[in-house]
Amino acid sequence: MRRDQLEHAIRAACQIIGASEVIVVGSQSILGTYREEQLPHAATMSVEIDVLPIAESNEETARLADLIEGVLGEFSSFEQTHGFSIDGVDLGTSALPVGWRDRLVRVQNANTAAPSGEPQFTGWCLDKEDLCVAKLCALREKDQNFVGALLDAGLADAAIIAARLPTVVERFEPGAQRAIDWLAARRAT
Repeated sequence: MRRDQLEHAIRAACQIIGASEVIVVGSQSILGTYREEQLPHAATMSVEIDVLPIAESNEETARLADLIEGVLGEFSSFEQTHGFSIDGVDLGTSALPVGWRDRLVRVQNANTAAPSGEPQFTGWCLDKEDLCVAKLCALREKDQNFVGALLDAGLADAAIIAARLPTVVERFEPGAQRAIDWLAARRAT
């Protein structure tokens, strides 16, 4: 995945749901902080972008996420045309640490503008360590590889990740504890 594809996804998702901004929560939110040439290959392998609509209620967020998924998701004509898909997600999808909204990274430029040039659409991407928290709470092999690649490249801070893991909501605590253990074992080697 490339930064221009992230920007295209932001624009497309905003247009589909009639919003001026969305939040990118999946692995490709790393492209809000770093350009693809700065990242290890393992951090840009995904061909899907997880987009969280910003809405007044969880029900409206879920409705908008379904709309994104239906029009831009896997097996859509969008994916056939552009080679990547956009998954609509809701607030329960990712294990996010306390304060994550205050650390979002703004993506807004000419590539996120409407075809007319106005208005600009904004994508808010997870901070790199908050993204690592979310990935590690899932603790799938691909998530470990993603976070491990960022840590090995010096692009994320293990101490910050470890400090944020215990602050996820209660339902993600078992995953957070496994992630803390994984980080500790990784640092011990």
